[in-house]
Amino acid sequence: MRAVLLVTGLLAFAVFAEASQPECVHALTLHGEPKYSKDMQHLDYVNPDAPKGGRLRQAALGTFDSFNPFIIRGNPASGLSNIYDSLTYHTADEPFTEYGLLARCMKLDPERRWIEFHLRKEARFHDGTPITAEDVAFTFDILRSEGRPFYRAYYAGIEDIQVLDKHRVRFELAAGKNRELPLIIGQIPILPRHDWEDRDFSQPRQDQPLGSGPYRIAEVDSGRRIVYERVEDYWGQDLALNQGRHNFNQLVLDYYRDATVALEAFKAGRLDFRLENIARNWAEGYSGPALSSGEISLESIPHQNSSGMQGFFFNTRKEIFQDLRVRKALTLLFDFEWTNQQLFHGAYQRTRSYYSNSELASSDLPEGQELQILEKFRDQLPERIFKEEFTLPVTDGSGNIRRQMREALSLLQEAGWSMKEGRMVNAQGQALHFEMLLNDSSFERIVLPWRKNLERLGIGMDVRVVDTSQYLNRVRSFDFDMTVSTLGQSHSPGNEQREYFHSDFANASDGRNLSGIEDPVVDSLVERLIAARDRDTLVATTRALDRVLLHGYYVIPHWHLNEYRVARRSEIRIPEVRPPYGLPQDTWWFEED
Repeated sequence: MRAVLLVTGLLAFAVFAEASQPECVHALTLHGEPKYSKDMQHLDYVNPDAPKGGRLRQAALGTFDSFNPFIIRGNPASGLSNIYDSLTYHTADEPFTEYGLLARCMKLDPERRWIEFHLRKEARFHDGTPITAEDVAFTFDILRSEGRPFYRAYYAGIEDIQVLDKHRVRFELAAGKNRELPLIIGQIPILPRHDWEDRDFSQPRQDQPLGSGPYRIAEVDSGRRIVYERVEDYWGQDLALNQGRHNFNQLVLDYYRDATVALEAFKAGRLDFRLENIARNWAEGYSGPALSSGEISLESIPHQNSSGMQGFFFNTRKEIFQDLRVRKALTLLFDFEWTNQQLFHGAYQRTRSYYSNSELASSDLPEGQELQILEKFRDQLPERIFKEEFTLPVTDGSGNIRRQMREALSLLQEAGWSMKEGRMVNAQGQALHFEMLLNDSSFERIVLPWRKNLERLGIGMDVRVVDTSQYLNRVRSFDFDMTVSTLGQSHSPGNEQREYFHSDFANASDGRNLSGIEDPVVDSLVERLIAARDRDTLVATTRALDRVLLHGYYVIPHWHLNEYRVARRSEIRIPEVRPPYGLPQDTWWFEED
């Protein structure tokens, strides 16, 4: 009788254990439900009948000397993401949803303590070798141990990786606090263990790597050109997720020394597509027979992406910029309205947040849940954060900024600077003089008018334009006073905020904390943001972080657009449905008239 009861109990336990296991799902989303079911035929923003063929020629700037984009050293070739597949695919018509690509399905613990990926048995690398759970584990181990600091920060919450069998891998997660971590694990390109394990991963790679994606490297002219060809027997070509995508037979990237030369190459017919980021070019640079005859077309495509932050980044590791009043004074002397009217044909909006063009941007005075979050740090924050709205100077665009100059001079005097013999100097007689480091000559026309405003207060600025290699080396070693950079943001900010703003990355080589921010309040807000359990908390925490950063004057914000400016030749076709959160070129195709 006891044996019968024991067997019955074991069966009952097995049934209970099976029932308590989470379902293996085709998609994961941070909030809400996935848009597409597991029975979908194709994505809404593709043309499932798009023909295969032709080529897409684009420009890249600078040069390249490596096929390893995962490390600090070297200048990796552009477009290498085309040769790799990841566990999941991020759609461009949802804020944050991941669909299984290499993964057939995913099991996520309800408490987010672990996630399992079940790989597709048909997935192959280009040499025919099956993609296994061992490859997944190897990828994460090597990237976190020898890859860029980004990977250690982004995936810091992974405590253990378990290979359950050939096609199943489990990630054990720290405390279940990082809600986006299960989703972003799927975004990493999976590397073939047998192609990398006997190499020094920390060194630039000179030979062509093995991939698993829709393209492989077909041709290389070192430092000048790289051509990717579509893989005819690509393992994933029949997946519903890939229908209408990866249509060009070739993706060609030609390298040019600067954007001006690349524009002329496009107009001469040597390139097929440009994403224009210079307002003057958009307004004036494409006129000519090719445009009037219809050989090329210009189109502005609206989007709903957060603009992120582009600006002049102060290096607060430098003594000259350690006083906030100095940083604020220099911010006052940049005349955006004049710049926008005279140089950009009035095309841009001023960026006033690290998360502009989204609900994540702070505004007015803090209230509601954002205020409750900030109150926890009131003793560590300046009172102005609670009582003064963050604002940037607004001028009439005439070039007359006397009011801003008076305010800037007052701030500098408070900080111990004074004008002597036409120069702004401190008590030790040291001049307020710094260098602007650029790697794009087109920014000179923006910087030079600002320099004239600085000179009127005796402030000196040298402008130095260097090539890409020198620029990267200097930025990585923090050998700069000020530079132009961009921090991209999504609608669901998370782990990447550590690398952008956390103290742990203030002195990390090749980190993205360019300004050298070291603030315990910022650190705490970043961790709270990552652990946010619902959308409302995420939004409120992001606004709080944004407000603290803005009041720190670590960046002189630039400008943004809420649209893509696309110039393309007539043979390059784009689907009629335009997704709101991206410009997926892998849905375009070639079709001659």
